[in-house]
Amino acid sequence: MVADESTELLSSGATEVDPGAFRRALGHFATGITVVTAMEGGEPVGFTCQSFFSLSLEPPLIALAPGKSSTSWPRIAQTGAFGVNILSIGQEELARAFAVSGGDKFGGCAWRKGPVTGAPLLHGTLAWLECALEAIYDAGDHELVVGRVLALEVGEGEPLVYFKSTFRTLSS
Repeated sequence: MVADESTELLSSGATEVDPGAFRRALGHFATGITVVTAMEGGEPVGFTCQSFFSLSLEPPLIALAPGKSSTSWPRIAQTGAFGVNILSIGQEELARAFAVSGGDKFGGCAWRKGPVTGAPLLHGTLAWLECALEAIYDAGDHELVVGRVLALEVGEGEPLVYFKSTFRTLSS
């Protein structure tokens, strides 16, 4: 492949990648949006997470990657169980509310306790999963978290998508 004028060089050396260019390049990968939740000390806690994927069918495992700077993730991790709420179009404000540190993220948000772990399950999502925490691995400025799916439910609708730092919807 020959580079043309529109190709951005990502590094000045073989092992060094410019962080800004790296962020821009990964912004070209469309992701779904989730809100990860748990009950900690009788109170709901949660955060928006776009770094989420299915890991294994047998056993049913998922993975997510919360940032080490998250104040919500350590509270969720100590409970040993969590919910993953897969957001649908029309839930952009919910995604934004749970992305902010502090405050009452659940204020004005309809939810119920999950049947297995009691994790908050948000109303109107495309799907939810209740998970037991299986493992946490160090991954640079994030942690790689593996969860075993204990229960799930699938709804209807279209996903909320994040692409190039903007919420989007799918088009046919």
